Amino acid sequence: MMAAAADGLGSIAMDTTRLNMSVTDPTAWATAMNNLGMVPVGLPGQQLVSDSICVSGFDPGLNMMTGITPINPMLPGLGLVPPPPPTEVAVVKEIIHCKSCTLFPQNPSLPPPSTRERPPGCKTVFVGGLPENATEEIIQEVFEQCGDITAIRKSKKNFCHIRFAEEFMVDKAIYLSGYRMRLGSSTDKKDSGRLHVDFAQARDDFYEWECKQRMRAREERHRRKLEEDRLRPPSPPAIMHYSEHEAALLAEKLKDDSKFSEAITVLLSWIERGEVNRRSANQFYSMVQSANSHVRRLMNEKATHEQEMEEAKENFKNALTGILTQFEQIVAVFNASTRQKAWDHFSKAQRKNIDIWRKHSEELRNAQSEQLMGIRREEEMEMSDEETCDSPAKKMRVDESALAAQAYALKEENDSLRWQLDAYRNEVELLKQEKEQLFRTEENLTKDQQLQFLQQTLQGMQQQLLTIQEELNTKKSELEQAKEEQSHTQALLKVLQEQEINVLTVALVNQDRENNIEKRSQGLKSEKEALLIGIISTFLHVHPFGANIEYLWSYMQQLDSKISANEIEMLLMRLPRMFKQEFTGVGATLEKRWKLCAFEGIKTT
Repeated sequence: MMAAAADGLGSIAMDTTRLNMSVTDPTAWATAMNNLGMVPVGLPGQQLVSDSICVSGFDPGLNMMTGITPINPMLPGLGLVPPPPPTEVAVVKEIIHCKSCTLFPQNPSLPPPSTRERPPGCKTVFVGGLPENATEEIIQEVFEQCGDITAIRKSKKNFCHIRFAEEFMVDKAIYLSGYRMRLGSSTDKKDSGRLHVDFAQARDDFYEWECKQRMRAREERHRRKLEEDRLRPPSPPAIMHYSEHEAALLAEKLKDDSKFSEAITVLLSWIERGEVNRRSANQFYSMVQSANSHVRRLMNEKATHEQEMEEAKENFKNALTGILTQFEQIVAVFNASTRQKAWDHFSKAQRKNIDIWRKHSEELRNAQSEQLMGIRREEEMEMSDEETCDSPAKKMRVDESALAAQAYALKEENDSLRWQLDAYRNEVELLKQEKEQLFRTEENLTKDQQLQFLQQTLQGMQQQLLTIQEELNTKKSELEQAKEEQSHTQALLKVLQEQEINVLTVALVNQDRENNIEKRSQGLKSEKEALLIGIISTFLHVHPFGANIEYLWSYMQQLDSKISANEIEMLLMRLPRMFKQEFTGVGATLEKRWKLCAFEGIKTT
């Protein structure tokens, strides 16, 4: 492309001589870049050329007018960053000059900078080791030579993330990893830093990559579907429903030779559906008769095709005999050339080739002759079959006139029989109609009898229902009387129970008084027992629902470690007016609880 550009420049120049440029001449490349309206980039070891050596009067905007596309700075030989060389060649990086900074390559003896695994659809790079005084404009100036930048996210900690428009631009940016960046000509540490460029994992890149993958998957599914639709056999045409109009049209189609195959499928589907009935039988019979009329046509077509096949066989046999004669001539030529008169004059290689060709032609000739002999054998077998069938064929030709007369007589007889059959059918239909009328009258009579019988049964059922309702009412009244008697007896029972309870309570009170008198006579044995009774009564008063003996013993053991549960239980049993024992729970949860009942005794007294 640059050679073509150089040729164009040579034709524009004042001198008519052709401009020749060396590929390795940096001056020529700088001149071409100036003429194309591009700011020349400092090439290694060379100063930028002046405008005096450029083509005079060259318009930098010519590329926009003439359709010349702008040159990509990343092209080999023109770009800011040279393309990465092949893997087997050692990478030699050079100094890169920019307007605001200079990039110095790292020591070639050092290992190349490491990079992480490239994420799918990566368009973003991480740039670390930036100078502290580097601005976003300087970063854009350096990395925009790699491609179009869509976003730069700079951090305060000397690193940034750069997102490019395409994925291949990331590879060009990775090439700058390891370069030392110096701002201007300053030697300050804040104006220099070693760049570390690496792949970055961005959600936007991964989302775009997933969208592309989904789009490709959709396109692949769409392509497969189109291919399946293309390879799928076409569905059979829809068959219309039967009607008299459609049947008439189908009868016309059956008579047409070009539409017979389509019409016969419709007729077959109608018959299989069960469309044939008493009304449509005549129409279907006429359509079947027209379908039968095509048998003769098909046999004639078969005969013509057989004749064409015989003619083709004859032509093939004639052509095969011609080919066989030519093979015989070729074999004769090879046999003649192998005789001693001619054979001695050929070289050893020529003799070898002639021998190979002769054997190959003899094999082909034998194969052709065998095929021809097979055809002749088949013809002889067919001729023998025809001879055995000749005598009945002759008899058929002789009897054709008699058969024609018999066919005419049979046709007339068939017409008369058809008329008689139609008359019989009409009579049968009339008899069927009369029979149906008689059957209907008999059905009406049986229905009337059934209705009368049903009415009688309904009346009997109604009477039964009335009697059942009366019995139900009487039973309800008896049930109410029984309920009243039961309530009366329950009230009497309650009164009697209350009276018994009163008698029992009086007896219990008297017994308690006697017991109290006895216990008072007994009295408390010691001051310790009085103290224990006071503590236990206070504890049970706090627990109105009672407490078991283990709970009481655990509480009392904190006050007196020598006391036992048996002593507490014996003390409680000695004072039944103050403490009482109750059972709570059911089954496995059955438990003995002691309650304070001293206040209840005071209330009753």
